[in-house]
Amino acid sequence: MEGSRRFRFGVIGENIRTGEQLVAYARRAEQLGYSTLLLRDHFVAEPFGPQLAPMVALTAAAGATQRLRVGTLVLDNDYRHPAVVAKEAATLDHLSGGRFELGIGAGWLREEYERAGLPFDAAGVRVGRLEESLHVLKGLLAGARTTFSGAHYTVAELDNFPPPAQRPHPPILVGAGSRRMLGIAGRMADIVGILPRALPDGTISEDLAERTPQTMARKIAWVRESAGDRFPDIELSMVVSVTVADDYRAAARRVAIDRGWGAEAADLVLDMPGQFVGSVERIAEEMQTRRRRYGFSYYVVSDRDMEVFGPVVERLAR
Repeated sequence: MEGSRRFRFGVIGENIRTGEQLVAYARRAEQLGYSTLLLRDHFVAEPFGPQLAPMVALTAAAGATQRLRVGTLVLDNDYRHPAVVAKEAATLDHLSGGRFELGIGAGWLREEYERAGLPFDAAGVRVGRLEESLHVLKGLLAGARTTFSGAHYTVAELDNFPPPAQRPHPPILVGAGSRRMLGIAGRMADIVGILPRALPDGTISEDLAERTPQTMARKIAWVRESAGDRFPDIELSMVVSVTVADDYRAAARRVAIDRGWGAEAADLVLDMPGQFVGSVERIAEEMQTRRRRYGFSYYVVSDRDMEVFGPVVERLAR
């Protein structure tokens, strides 16, 4: 696959706990040339630690910066009615001058649902609910008076105010790991965030097979099949792990051991589309190679790697 889309890079806030940290990270990300500051959507501490509420916090981040885009990675569709999400998304896009990206998914963390007293429905139900929600969101964010009747949501002649700054609507990212979710993303998303598969027990798969080049190629093929003629307009994204080191083979062995895959998986780590190991030059070259092979152009790193990854951003985000 020949990747021609320009690179851009996001930082996902995993260690932001206060307003002061939020503003500092946002301003530093902008200085380093990152495109986007992103926040997850969790109200329990695990597995990423305590999190600020994303929509409120992102409004503050947008107000503290000039060019930096802000986004959710991702909202859990089950936590808010799509009419509420559309209202908040349009307002944030309006207030930020068109710098918001709406990331949304079907939800996966069973523990969070149970501790909040929310029903953790079967995956098929949650995914079906997300698909309906996307229809409602796209109608409302495009400024249309929206009527929709489905198994999960019903809206009648509903208007959304204010209009978002971006047209036809802020970019919508769908995070997806299963075939059905990737198909929905291919049909409906502007950005597809490709993930390991969520498991029925409410966790994310740690299986090595979920991270191989073959699996990644298959997932992208599912997106392409569902997207049809619109596939060239879709931006492919992934949250990646970055290990900057001169001895990339030794570093890959450490990654394999730390992840519980065993030292013998070091060569597999070096081939994983979601792992980048080595010097800044090697990582930059690998990103260009994988853009050609898979089409990825929007990479997201943890805020703990924001500084060390900065030189790669400087080389590629031009």
